[in-house]
Amino acid sequence: MRGNVSDLSSHIKLKRKQNKLTQPSLALKAGVGLHFVRDLEQGKPSLRMDKVNDVLRLFGEMLGPVPMDRDKLLR
Repeated sequence: MRGNVSDLSSHIKLKRKQNKLTQPSLALKAGVGLHFVRDLEQGKPSLRMDKVNDVLRLFGEMLGPVPMDRDKLLR
């Protein structure tokens, strides 16, 4: 997974399906709202990091810095 919202949303959706969870069951287990899970899986660009980490924690993961090619950003 490389640092963009689409990658994160796809990753969460894949992990949820691999663990045979529905969106409502994921929301319940993570302690977040169903609306949040839907926004997350749809790639909403502004989400609370603490809530994203609540979801990722179920899969033994967490958000963190990802190295980027700064030259590409400046082009």
